[in-house]
Amino acid sequence: MNETELIAGSLGGDRAAARELYDRHAPRVFRLIYRLVGNEDLAAEYTQDTFVRVFQRLGQFRGESAFSTWVHAVAMSSALTGMRRVKRLRAREAELDEADMVSTPAPGGDPHLRKRLQEELERLPERLRTMVILHDVEGFTHREIAELVGIPEGTSKARLSEARTRLREALAGVAAD
Repeated sequence: MNETELIAGSLGGDRAAARELYDRHAPRVFRLIYRLVGNEDLAAEYTQDTFVRVFQRLGQFRGESAFSTWVHAVAMSSALTGMRRVKRLRAREAELDEADMVSTPAPGGDPHLRKRLQEELERLPERLRTMVILHDVEGFTHREIAELVGIPEGTSKARLSEARTRLREALAGVAAD
């Protein structure tokens, strides 16, 4: 079944169609949320919240964007609301290496550099860190990010550029060490 049929089936009460929609999108939603909150338990909780909202609001999906983009916008909202609610934004504990365990492993590299990158990424303001995670780690386009976060596409590009500049400056001496 294609996604349109699965959505229609879910709206009609077909539990198998709803399960298929969930199975298609939950892994990527979980990885995205995990990278944002840095805690596996919270990521699982916010992923569950996301899909509760998705199925409650499924009738509101108008098809103006891809279903996956809409689901990820709901996920972003769930994660950001949850992060504010439990005030875990700056208390993130995850290392980039931990995120690799729940996604495609990144190629090897200097562990010292990866540690410093994680530290500097943590120091970025949320608005900049989110751009790096969504674009450079998760692979979303600026148009998709604009839809997910509710900002103009140009703002997404500007924030990513600022984040990269800050990271480059912070890590300038690391490669030479």
